[in-house]
Amino acid sequence: MATSYDMGRFADDSHGAASPHADLRPVPRISIQAFVESPEIAALLETVASDRRLARAHVKIHMGGIGAATEFYSSAPTPNLLFVESRDSRDDALVALDGLSGVCDPGSKVVVLGHVNDVILYRELLRRGISEYMVTPFDMYDVIRTITEIYFDPEAEPVGRTIAFVGAKGGAGSSTVAHNVGFALSRASESDVVIADLDLAWGTAGLDFNQDPTQGIADAVFSPERIDDVFLDRILSKCSDNLSLLAAPATLERTYDFEEEAFTGLIDVVRVGVPAVVLDMPHVWTAWARRTLASVDEVVVTAAPDLASLRNVKNIFDQLKVLRPNDQQPRLVLNQVGLPKRPEIKPDDFQKALGLTPMAVIPFDAQMFGTAANNGQMIAEASPKSPTVDIFNDIARVIVGRAELRRPRRAGLAPLLAKLTAGRRKSG
Repeated sequence: MATSYDMGRFADDSHGAASPHADLRPVPRISIQAFVESPEIAALLETVASDRRLARAHVKIHMGGIGAATEFYSSAPTPNLLFVESRDSRDDALVALDGLSGVCDPGSKVVVLGHVNDVILYRELLRRGISEYMVTPFDMYDVIRTITEIYFDPEAEPVGRTIAFVGAKGGAGSSTVAHNVGFALSRASESDVVIADLDLAWGTAGLDFNQDPTQGIADAVFSPERIDDVFLDRILSKCSDNLSLLAAPATLERTYDFEEEAFTGLIDVVRVGVPAVVLDMPHVWTAWARRTLASVDEVVVTAAPDLASLRNVKNIFDQLKVLRPNDQQPRLVLNQVGLPKRPEIKPDDFQKALGLTPMAVIPFDAQMFGTAANNGQMIAEASPKSPTVDIFNDIARVIVGRAELRRPRRAGLAPLLAKLTAGRRKSG
């Protein structure tokens, strides 16, 4: 006889009947964490985590209830999906969940595991935005079905957040910023990140990550009818546990002229199952590029501190304001600041001319960036103690909603000068 926490009933009987769980779909590339009070539920969730349908998910299980989860996430990002168990009374559970909501990131979903079939509690939980209330007893298939219903509901929003990086002019370093921010996102969370190199002729993502995949984004774009989860798994190149790459062919055997909707289908499929999708856009203004920039969740424009970039940033921002009237304006990154002997517009003057604050100011460092590029590494790998690593981490936190935009961080001599000034004040 099955227990209250059935670890999984046999799907087929001796007559070869079809499995009642054959309709269960693989879980997307999401992070799942649980804070549970019962050893039985912890064991059940461990069994769920080992199921083949969760092969692409990252699962962690902690002992402790809602209070432990609230304390933990007060200083850590919340996962895409959080399970919390509660044995509290209705009023106490709601108070505890109100506290948890204060530390949950935008987009995180919560499932409450309870022990009382309370209709009033269920209605209150749904009113507070809880995705589901599961009452014991349930088995591993119930848990998997709940996850898939949350993420594959036709009315549910896609799990993935799309961030497009585009340069204000060629050579501004947009690809370098995109790759390093994507790398920072993958290290800061338990979720998967996909970097898609949309510059099919000249893309550098393969070089920057020291990858030479036989398949990549061109296979998807030129065969849109084949795009699905299985096909996506085959063309993704794994860079690390949480980071995958859709590399550009970077060859010139054919031309790359696309229709306006050429990349729409691919992006839609990727964002259904991947929490963060970084789009490395080429510096072009075509129908498909404009359409892509108009449809993503976030746009980051990388500019050099010169007059051409200043003009182009204004033009890009003006156009995107028309294309995205109900979205926030793009983010601005000033890159290659402080190149020796080059006349440039100071960041403060750049800001005043445009009437906007750059999200980050990245100093020019030919040695550091050149070494990383030649070695197929990110800055965090080649120079982990560099202040520029903190800049990329800050950008990553802002674009996923984990931090507010502050005065742009500047590396270089500023931290050292601040310490020297403070030392003089103390000695005086």
